[in-house]
Amino acid sequence: MKPVTIYTTRWCPFCVRAKQLLSNKSVSFTEIPVDGDAPLRAKMASMAGATSVPQIWIGDQHVGGCDELYGLERQQRLDSMLQEEA
Repeated sequence: MKPVTIYTTRWCPFCVRAKQLLSNKSVSFTEIPVDGDAPLRAKMASMAGATSVPQIWIGDQHVGGCDELYGLERQQRLDSMLQEEA
């Protein structure tokens, strides 16, 4: 499985929903909290092109936020994105 990285804040309901979807699928992820860490949040924003959280990467591919993650799941594309390429 490709590594999943999710930038979050503690009280963000969209972060909770995104992490819940990943956990329900038994997908392990690295969570990077950006609460109160302006330089880290700026780094995330630079990489993502957005300042909102969550920001989610599957492998090296930025997928966006919670809505985009759930969209991939609805389109039945998330599982294949998570799989390592042979």
